[in-house]
Amino acid sequence: MVLDSVGIGELPDAAEYGDVGRNTLGHIAQFRPLALPNLVRLGLGNIAPLAHLDPVQAPAAYFGKGATRSPGKDTTTGHWEMAGVWLDRAFPVYPHGFPRELIERFERAIGRPTLGNKPASGTEILKELGAEHMRTGFPIVYTSGDSVFQIAAHEEVVPVPELYRMCEIARHMLDGPHRVGRVIARPFTGTPGNFTRTARRHDYAVDPPKMMLDVLAARGVPVFGIGKIHDIYNGRGVENYATTKNNRDGMEKLREALHNYPAGLIFANLVDFDMLYGHRKDVEGFARSLEEFDALLGPFLSALTSSDLLLITADHGCDPDPAWPTTDHSREYVPILGYRPASHRAAHANLGVRATLADMGQTVTENFGGALEHGESFLTQLE
Repeated sequence: MVLDSVGIGELPDAAEYGDVGRNTLGHIAQFRPLALPNLVRLGLGNIAPLAHLDPVQAPAAYFGKGATRSPGKDTTTGHWEMAGVWLDRAFPVYPHGFPRELIERFERAIGRPTLGNKPASGTEILKELGAEHMRTGFPIVYTSGDSVFQIAAHEEVVPVPELYRMCEIARHMLDGPHRVGRVIARPFTGTPGNFTRTARRHDYAVDPPKMMLDVLAARGVPVFGIGKIHDIYNGRGVENYATTKNNRDGMEKLREALHNYPAGLIFANLVDFDMLYGHRKDVEGFARSLEEFDALLGPFLSALTSSDLLLITADHGCDPDPAWPTTDHSREYVPILGYRPASHRAAHANLGVRATLADMGQTVTENFGGALEHGESFLTQLE
């Protein structure tokens, strides 16, 4: 279960990314007291000092934190490393927009001009350019602190299949030095002042090298993806999947999957923390979203059986502290909580600081009798 962007403090190399001092959970906890009884019971406060979230003497879960070994601080990098992939270089980002020659080549390929070409919040750019898009029919191209090429279009102006075709053209073009992690279709509806992004978002990811989901597929292990998991891995090794409207919907689909998939891997991403609050620097919204998740987590934990293992983690940070001038992701450790209902945790419940997120993928893969090239499993510690 990946809590998108819920980092827990700067990594040692944060200075290389301009992220010294960034701490997503730490700053939210300082902003106001958080009501997270279930996460605290599992051991969230034992991982790192968090204001008003005290460590517990006997945490219900194994706890630790993981470092990203690969360069970068984006969704694809984090999720790929969880699955055992180490990158040699980061996916490119475009803090000043895409090169003009690249945009012109894209415009020629789709047969129309574009609007935007700059980093922006997905909702803010609709406020700024949505009306002009409806008037002209020109798609809106934008990026973010992530390695993404996003195309937004009103469903009544550019039909969704046509938007998807544009994204496929962009994905084919964006290679070599411009090999972004994802091309994302962002359809929306509504009228100026009341635009709403629809659930027909579609991500076109770079095809990953051999990773955890390939190993599980080769071993006949069923994998069910929830949220953007299917898109992040280009569908590789994902037997079935469900998209989500929000975190609450994601948690509901998780509970349904528990009944429908009694064996195998359920792999979920909950994106509200990142998409709705981190990038918009909405500290209070982020805090409420954490509390909503915690309230939904309680019933979910009760539904787990003695044969289940739950791993809760994140892919990077996105510190919403308004003192920071940027809205991009942050280079942070991610929390790791490993919960087994039947486990009898001993003094070694602390998983420590894991050198790579691949340790989680190696743990999952070893559970199903396989192995990855990278990562050190902590399966035997989960008694």
